[in-house]
Amino acid sequence: MTTDDRILEGVRVIDLTTFVTGGFCSLMLANQGAEVIKVERPGAGDDNRHSGPPFIDGESPYFWTVNYGKKSVELDLKSEAGREALYDLASEADVFLQNYRPGTADRLDVDEETIRSHNDDIIYCAISAFGQTGPWRQRPGYDLMIQGMSGIMSVTGEDGGRPVKVGLPMTDLITAMWASFGISNALYRREQTGEGEYIDLGMLDAALPWLTKQAGKVFADESPSRMGTKDPVLAPYQTFETADGYINVACLNQKLWRGLCEAIDRPELAEDDRFETNGDRVEHMDELEAELEKTLSELTTEEWMTLLVEEAGIPAGPVYEVEDALYNEQTEARDAVTTIEDPERGEIPVIEHPLNYGHADSGFESPPPRLGEHNRSVFEELGYDEATLDDLEERGAFGDDS
Repeated sequence: MTTDDRILEGVRVIDLTTFVTGGFCSLMLANQGAEVIKVERPGAGDDNRHSGPPFIDGESPYFWTVNYGKKSVELDLKSEAGREALYDLASEADVFLQNYRPGTADRLDVDEETIRSHNDDIIYCAISAFGQTGPWRQRPGYDLMIQGMSGIMSVTGEDGGRPVKVGLPMTDLITAMWASFGISNALYRREQTGEGEYIDLGMLDAALPWLTKQAGKVFADESPSRMGTKDPVLAPYQTFETADGYINVACLNQKLWRGLCEAIDRPELAEDDRFETNGDRVEHMDELEAELEKTLSELTTEEWMTLLVEEAGIPAGPVYEVEDALYNEQTEARDAVTTIEDPERGEIPVIEHPLNYGHADSGFESPPPRLGEHNRSVFEELGYDEATLDDLEERGAFGDDS
């Protein structure tokens, strides 16, 4: 890889966040070439380092997936020396990222006004559960709370069942993507105007735009509900059981619907008044499911993939376990999951990010950092000499045990 061709090469990010909302944001920036300096609590680090099990050599591989390509510096922000060192980092940075509850940054003297006094054109991004304003601003919040309060859980799960959390930390990741998008926009604007920016990002705000279809139903005075794998406006567009597993089938128009009926040797379904149009099929979704599953359960998923996809061109796909999703002929061909060499851990797996440019490079160049791995090297790059580093260390900037 030619590092000079990475789009965010030369951008420096100071990341004070823990867990996923900020971590995945700075991960996305690192993938595009930004230098991400992860500032962690001395001796403990990001809670995500130890959020398993499972653990590999005492560290959670979950942490790896959110922290490839970063540098780690331990700083005690409750000490004067630690704050001084942070301000020096911020003075040479482009982006400052934190996900404290509102008010915490002020108490630690890492609020926007303080950081901007050291670097007027910095991009300062503050992530929190509910944003910096509003009656809920001081509430603690994590992905589970936001999935519930955003309406996502109310439409996830089986009809008549309990609300179900999406199996991924969905609102953490949604927020992270908004943060990286906002930071990229602010960097672009700064190129045009020379001005820094402040970004106030709440997780609840970040999740709401993703409701799309469900919000549309509310706007039409209808109430979205849990539908399992069914879709509120399309049919068939869901999961069906096969002889040995499950298959997803998606028919978005009449041509595909008729093609499906032919491919499963049920042409009479296409002539059935209950299933004539998409609207009819949505109205009679349960009856449609019963008819299709009766047939689809007769063959294996692989047999249906041959008949539906390879021979008839119907959009369909198996429901994979996570391991199968990570390792298959398509992900192998696309280098979606690779490895990176770590001096202490050996080769570790890397889930690459999906942006494949025609005229730029992207990708991770280093493994997730060990806690405090770059305590001295980062500051050496800022021009600190050994005596200054020793003084910082003695004054507790890197923690009591540095």
